[in-house]
Amino acid sequence: MAVESSASSSTAQPTSVLASVLLSYAYVALWISLSFTVIVYNKYILDPKMYDWPFPISLTMIHMAFCASLAAALVRVFRLVDLPSDPPMTSSLYAATVVPIGALYALSLWFSNSAYIYLSVSFIQMLKALMPVAVYSLAVAFRTDSYRRASMLNMLAISAGVAVAALGEARFDVFGVTLQLAAVAAEATRLVLIQMLLTSRGIKLNPITSLYYIAPCCLLFLAVPWMVVELPRLRAVGNTVSPDLLVFGTNSLCAFALNLAVFLLVGKTSALTMNVAGVVKDWLLIAFSWTVIKDTVTPVNLAGYAIAFLGVAYYNHAKLQGLKAKEAERKAASISPAMEEDAEAGKRLLTQDKANARRN
Repeated sequence: MAVESSASSSTAQPTSVLASVLLSYAYVALWISLSFTVIVYNKYILDPKMYDWPFPISLTMIHMAFCASLAAALVRVFRLVDLPSDPPMTSSLYAATVVPIGALYALSLWFSNSAYIYLSVSFIQMLKALMPVAVYSLAVAFRTDSYRRASMLNMLAISAGVAVAALGEARFDVFGVTLQLAAVAAEATRLVLIQMLLTSRGIKLNPITSLYYIAPCCLLFLAVPWMVVELPRLRAVGNTVSPDLLVFGTNSLCAFALNLAVFLLVGKTSALTMNVAGVVKDWLLIAFSWTVIKDTVTPVNLAGYAIAFLGVAYYNHAKLQGLKAKEAERKAASISPAMEEDAEAGKRLLTQDKANARRN
């Protein structure tokens, strides 16, 4: 009976490991699919040669209104998600943490969606390779990370690759590049502030509670440039431009589902896994942009992005090694007290044995 039990447990363990690996791949595939869909869908809506609805702020506001409404329903009506209670989200804490993050999120979405009007999907993905550069530089500036020469050289290599890709871009637009770089800067600042304002205070938000708090704030910030930039244009065109409910409804649903996929991927695997999956997604988008949308991708484009890709791959590898080293230190620190206790117990036992031997 003992042999049968051992055999069954040994076969069950590889099965459970295989199931866990397959589930992780499923989360990665889901996130890549949804991220891919949202990017291409936004490009389709905003591009003058496709759906031709050149109102990126309005599109982003539709997304935020949809996500805020659905998140509020899940939290307040259906009560499927609990709000953080330790610490509770007070009005002063909301103003100090969520408001600046919401403002940066509004800028990031506004600039990145606007860039699709001027740039190709493939070139935008190449410019997004600068994200690790921006995040690391800001982290060093805000002293949430330490300066390392090897890391800075890695960042310079990524920047050089993106610069080469820009030199080979057939549809280079200065305003579009400026918008995308501004989006990268805003998003990088938002990520650093999340670490500084939320994580450091022990505030943990999943994508539903994040949308519940941040989406309404983001919507209000977007309303300011919308009234100045797009509202007069919408009034000028009048009823000649009206959004299709099916197109914008499914587009907003995909954007909301993408936030859930981020939660599943990071929660069930790691943020590093999402970074690696992001590199795969970028290559798929470049291939799709080249073959389906028929955007021009030059050999210089690909050579430059290949350099940036290698830099990002090395960056992810270095992060993985750093995480492994920290985990090894943590295990060693937890083992050391136990070993010291065992040694102390051994000494006490040896002393007691010697005392007993003297008595005898």
